[in-house]
Amino acid sequence: MATSSPHQTHFTRQVQVLLSKIYGRSKLNDSVLERAMSYFEDSEIVGEGNKQEEVQAAARNLEQIERSNHLLSICHEIIELIEGGDFDESNRKSARLLGTIQLITPTEGNNIASYNERCKSLYKAVLSVRLLDRLVLDNSLNDKHITRITAEYEGVALSDYNYDERQRFNQQVKIPLLMAALLQDIGNYHPQAQAILRGENNDLDPQRTLEPEQRSKLLQLNYKQTLNYISEGLGVVSYRGNSKEERAQFIVDERAKRQFVQQLLKASIKPKNGIGNLLKVPQIYTSIILSTKDNYNYDVLPQVYLVLNKSAELGACCQKMVDGLYQITGMFPQGYGIIYMPVDGQGYQADCYEYAIVNRLYPSVPEQPLCRTTTRKLTFIGYGHSVEIKKKNNLYFPNMAKKIASLSKERLNEILTLLSSNHQERQALDLLPRCWHPNEYFSTKEHQKLWNREEQ
Repeated sequence: MATSSPHQTHFTRQVQVLLSKIYGRSKLNDSVLERAMSYFEDSEIVGEGNKQEEVQAAARNLEQIERSNHLLSICHEIIELIEGGDFDESNRKSARLLGTIQLITPTEGNNIASYNERCKSLYKAVLSVRLLDRLVLDNSLNDKHITRITAEYEGVALSDYNYDERQRFNQQVKIPLLMAALLQDIGNYHPQAQAILRGENNDLDPQRTLEPEQRSKLLQLNYKQTLNYISEGLGVVSYRGNSKEERAQFIVDERAKRQFVQQLLKASIKPKNGIGNLLKVPQIYTSIILSTKDNYNYDVLPQVYLVLNKSAELGACCQKMVDGLYQITGMFPQGYGIIYMPVDGQGYQADCYEYAIVNRLYPSVPEQPLCRTTTRKLTFIGYGHSVEIKKKNNLYFPNMAKKIASLSKERLNEILTLLSSNHQERQALDLLPRCWHPNEYFSTKEHQKLWNREEQ
């Protein structure tokens, strides 16, 4: 389990601990991942004798319930971190969680794949919930389970739900969606799947590009073992109370939630225009933003929608759902380092560039990210302003890069000297950068408050 750090805010620390609870590795073997791996390993062992089999069966029942309660508690924790009192507050909280994940994971060096692998399921789960909101608000989902829940509040828009209605929707729709997102790739950790990824002698790179036959077999194994884990590895949560009516409703609700989780996972394989896109579209997005491949390149992350649009064109996901996610995230992912040319009160561009970090969802123009400034007059600051970076001022775009190229080499070197921490770093940086890597900036506790409401 991770330990506390004087260099992190309470929220940053909370995210670190949550990531450990989901896909972490520890001596306690108590993360969601480790519990699933233990189940897979145990399920491969054949019982010895009838009496021992009875004892093992009783133990397995208890383990099923414990795994379910653990997963449920994590989903409730996620809900607490991303759900607010209204639509805007929920988006602010979600932006903070997504941005924090991006900013605490390395974007350079040798450990990118392992860190990203640990973070992907939580990142994807948050996006799935926010995409769900968008599609429900747009009345773009035709699903029996969701319709059954929303029909209880017929005539009331999701954004207008009161506290009890939101709690009901969260429990019956968002919690199972989170479960499905967190467990979507858990089957990849079955021993048979690991043998494909790592080799029989554990001597292969699990992040390598698989041969088509291997990839097909792995996909089948993941699908089969993920569904197996949900149906056999997780138990049914018990009702606590004395009301027969409440108990009956509880059993109906729990059965419906389990079926919804299975439906989501099955539909995500070939989602077409249906409910499976709630998992598939965020899965593709996250596989780029938190890539585990050797060709990971932070600079090109804003091109993620080229991949998503191509996937939709090929029928791997729904274009309407891709457009919905694009409306939410915009072109630039949360926590991304933006470099822009500021303008003065008269609209004249300065002879320098400044740094900012993407910190909000739902930009009014997808190509113009909502950010928090992190430098002022070429000096790093702890409390910047919230700004919309216009496309014409953003160095990520070629036309802006041409403008800054007009500055002298001496001036560009001077800017680099002020905005980099050491000589070696300056040598590695491009004189005409398209973006910056804000991880080191974010490692300072005072710089981890990019989402403070009072600053906005």
